[in-house]
Amino acid sequence: MKSRKMLILYAFLLVAVIVAMRMLWTASHKKIPVRDYEAIRQEGVLRIRTEYSPQGYYIAGDTIEGFQYELSRAIAEISGLDVQIQLEMSLPESFRALRNNACDVIAQNIPVTSELKEIYLFTDPITMSKQVLVQRTAEANNGQEPLRNQLDLARKTVYVPKDSPALLRLKHLEHEMADTIYIIEDAAYSSEQLAIRVAKGEIEYAVCDQQIALTLQNQLPEIDIDTDISFTQLQAWVVRKNSPILLDSLNSWFSQIRKSGRFNKIYRRYYTAN
Repeated sequence: MKSRKMLILYAFLLVAVIVAMRMLWTASHKKIPVRDYEAIRQEGVLRIRTEYSPQGYYIAGDTIEGFQYELSRAIAEISGLDVQIQLEMSLPESFRALRNNACDVIAQNIPVTSELKEIYLFTDPITMSKQVLVQRTAEANNGQEPLRNQLDLARKTVYVPKDSPALLRLKHLEHEMADTIYIIEDAAYSSEQLAIRVAKGEIEYAVCDQQIALTLQNQLPEIDIDTDISFTQLQAWVVRKNSPILLDSLNSWFSQIRKSGRFNKIYRRYYTAN
């Protein structure tokens, strides 16, 4: 009798485990609904995620500034949508949010690569730039000449912001030179702040987007930015692979912003060295 009761108990526990495992599997494989332009239009809200920086979204005194913020505001005026800005410094986190419908667009100058194009859709190019090495000038570095050959980065320590697009290029460069670059991903500093640390002599090398570096050079005459790390790349915003109508809408809105001359005004404000 006792063994019969134990058998029934084991059977009950086995069924409970199977049911629990089935529920977990279903939850983990739950299909995320498609959120394209029509769903966004019906809700009236477009969620745009960018970074907190002068190129993204930035609070200066009592005003909000930023290249991506101003483009987003222009899109809100044209589309009639309520554009909600989300801030996130981690690009992988932004990609995760995009996949999970927590946001609809990643508004950063993201290099258009074949790897990313397999997973996401890119808008028409918004900017063009390349990655450059930020180092001190000879005058600011006791007469030591800046590096001009990428191969000379072997066994050097280079700082980049955490999850920077430059990280992939530095990894490829390591492979090309068959040597090691000591890459430090700094979660505490943006590329602008790392450039300031180079200027102060706190670190030797950092990698920065050329457009950003050009705007910094007038403020930081100690830095040299004439050594390229990558080729010139197209940069754009990103949407989900299953949001092609949203992509078409964004491209149409950008076209209108360009034709009106507003895009050039915004671009010059943030990317033309004064």
